[in-house]
Amino acid sequence: MSSAAAQSLYSRDILRLAMELPHDDRLSAPTGSATHRSALCGSEMTVDVAVDKGVVEAVAIRANACALGQASASILRSWAIGKSIGEAQNMAQQVGAALDGLGAMPAEYEVLAYAIDYPARHGAILLPFVTLLAAVD
Repeated sequence: MSSAAAQSLYSRDILRLAMELPHDDRLSAPTGSATHRSALCGSEMTVDVAVDKGVVEAVAIRANACALGQASASILRSWAIGKSIGEAQNMAQQVGAALDGLGAMPAEYEVLAYAIDYPARHGAILLPFVTLLAAVD
C-alpha cells in the first residue's frame, strides 16, 4: 500500500473514531452478547446489547481490531441506539453492498469509503455488524 493510500485509508477522521471507542466497554445487564473473530485479518469483537421490543437501547463494543474495524464499531455503537434490529440488518447490507461496489456508502459510513478498494479490510469493517446481529440472536 502506498503512503498516499494509507493516508486516505487511515485518515484523521478514521483514527479519531477509532480512539472514541471505549477500551473496556460493557453493559451491566445485556439482553445478548456475542464474540466474533475475522479469519482474514484476526480482528476480534465482543458486543453486549440491550434490546427491548426489537429496538436497540444500548450497545457496548470491545474491539481488538485495526483502526478501520474500531472506527466502524464506533460508528455502529452510536448509530444503533434507538434503531430496530431490521434497521441494523439493513445498514449492514448497505455497507456490505457499498464495499462490494454495488451501491453508495450510507452517509454514516462515508468516512470508510476509501476501504472499498481494499477487500482485505472489508471484514474488519463488517465485523461489528456481524457481532451485533449475533448478540441479538
